[in-house]
Amino acid sequence: MTVDRYADRRLAAESIAQGDPTGWFERLYVAAEAGDAIVPWDREQPNPLLVGWAEKRGPGSATGRALVVGCGLGRDAEYVASLGFHTTAFDISATAVRGARERFPESSVDYVVADLLDPPAEWTGAFDLVVESITVQSMPLDVREKSIIHVGRMVAAGGELLVISGIREEGTDPVGPPWPLTRSELDSFAVDGLRAEHVEQVPEVNRWRAVFRKP
Repeated sequence: MTVDRYADRRLAAESIAQGDPTGWFERLYVAAEAGDAIVPWDREQPNPLLVGWAEKRGPGSATGRALVVGCGLGRDAEYVASLGFHTTAFDISATAVRGARERFPESSVDYVVADLLDPPAEWTGAFDLVVESITVQSMPLDVREKSIIHVGRMVAAGGELLVISGIREEGTDPVGPPWPLTRSELDSFAVDGLRAEHVEQVPEVNRWRAVFRKP
């Protein structure tokens, strides 16, 4: 059996051409489940930049509700829950959500099928921590602004947003996915009172790691 290692780009191009910027996620997970493709962002461990952020916070700092955006097969969501947060994690792919539940059958995480471009209204301002790790960069540029706004709006008063993304230079138009974030796009997460508390470039992996906080 031949595994298509570039299925994400092929399926994304097909979905975008059909006017469906996110339909390719479900198709990719279905193909991966059948052994015909790989999910390039699925890892054996949680994102090291997420782990590093948590370790800097120290013990006892994880309280309240957390939301993991675009959770995929659940590695990051399980890690966030292990810190002590009451964690909700969502993905637009029903196959991914089912896969996460099957991978972690004893999980305390509430895995939900939802669309970042049309999230549940009750999530607005509902979470003490929102983790956005390389999901927005998987969204085509024409829905980038909308997806960023929705992420920021889910942070509660007094809460924080962690953003992890690839880095793109201003004015460039890469062939994606992914379509990494420019600095101006990263700054645009500061909606509804969110303020950038810490922004860093991690050169070893060419990533942004940014923390926003809402007073």
